[in-house]
Amino acid sequence: MKEFSRTARIADFLKRELGTLIQLELRDPRIGMVSVTDAEVSRDLSHAKIYVTVMGKDSAEEAAEALAALNKAAGYLRSHIAKVNNARTTPQLRFFYDASIDRGQRLSALIQRAVDSDRSRQADNDDEA
Repeated sequence: MKEFSRTARIADFLKRELGTLIQLELRDPRIGMVSVTDAEVSRDLSHAKIYVTVMGKDSAEEAAEALAALNKAAGYLRSHIAKVNNARTTPQLRFFYDASIDRGQRLSALIQRAVDSDRSRQADNDDEA
């Protein structure tokens, strides 16, 4: 149980630190406005998957350029984190596009469309009665 809490703490730390570092330290125009949405750290703390969304990019394909730039800067970001973090090891960073927010927005739109459709059908039925 203790191991889970440690990986969770490190993931949370990475999420906060990387969110700040990407905005303040990286000057690559390909990156744009990036939000770090989640981090998963392996049990041995050697690797971390960092999930991001890129403002204005609605798919992994559209965000590919920003992801490539982030993955290229991963070593630089890792060295910055190692300076702040006084742990023995700092995980290797890999950046991935987080599609869960897009999925949620699409589902919300579908639900809203269904509700609107039901309301208009209900109004039509009331008018006929």
